[in-house]
Amino acid sequence: MSSEIIKNPAFRHIGIMGRANKATILTSIYQLCDFFHRQNLPILIDHQTYRLPSMNTDRLGNIEVVERNLLGEKCDLVVVVGGDGSLLQSAQVLAKYPVPVVGVNRGRLGFLADINPDDLPNQLSNILNGSYQLDRRFLLKMEIWQGSHVIYEDMALNDVVLHAGKSVHMLDFNLKIDGLDVYRQHSDGLIVSTPTGSTAYALSGGGAILHPSLDAISLVPMHPHTLSSRPIVVCGSSVIKIRIHKDNRTQPMVSADGKASVPLNQNQRLIIRKHPDRLTLLHPLGVDFFEACRTKLGWNTYAEEFSLDS
Repeated sequence: MSSEIIKNPAFRHIGIMGRANKATILTSIYQLCDFFHRQNLPILIDHQTYRLPSMNTDRLGNIEVVERNLLGEKCDLVVVVGGDGSLLQSAQVLAKYPVPVVGVNRGRLGFLADINPDDLPNQLSNILNGSYQLDRRFLLKMEIWQGSHVIYEDMALNDVVLHAGKSVHMLDFNLKIDGLDVYRQHSDGLIVSTPTGSTAYALSGGGAILHPSLDAISLVPMHPHTLSSRPIVVCGSSVIKIRIHKDNRTQPMVSADGKASVPLNQNQRLIIRKHPDRLTLLHPLGVDFFEACRTKLGWNTYAEEFSLDS
């Protein structure tokens, strides 16, 4: 099937992104270019990927190089090579466009990157033949306000994390949801997660796994000082506001999707809410969230039982 020329492909302009300068990632990028060239489909690659130090640009063939923030505008499918971190990075520039994004998993778990690199031509052929499913994931928007001005903003597909940086002291902060007081908490911080991010850092912090279709936000305390402080799940339309208490003794920091942290001071407030943009993920047919949980998280070794008649 990999050598078949698809007459009316579902997508006609293909974008390619890759992040880490790893041999396995470069190998998959070369395979992608070879495959799409055989299909006579135009290929675009972003400047950052094109300029990876070990990239052999001759292996890419006839390809257009564009700025990363233009891929979503010029393509109708973007293939991201890497792990889930690469998909998180792609969300920063692609979420504002309706372009579907599919991941080739060259990372570890790969909850977001579905395509097995060992089955690349076959799965891509199925996608071009129209065998795929779309999945729109919401993101979080974080803003740091000082007075009546926003002094910093960012977006996250997985989570926004309030943390104490390198300090061993706990943070002391107040939390409000939709204008209502929730608690004053002493802890190492707070993970505010989308359903997409519920299988990432929030899971490590003891949060619940949320199905990606849920319109909900999870708040997971990090090592709270009181045993009664538990993760809570609120409506996806909720507005979350965090203020640092005057008795706090260390510098709070905030990070979106693991990017560089920024400070949050006592005269500022952190506001987190649903972002107006969504990321459109493309999955090969047959991809199942619960099957991913079983295999990625090692829930059990008896998957064959699910094939038996009820």
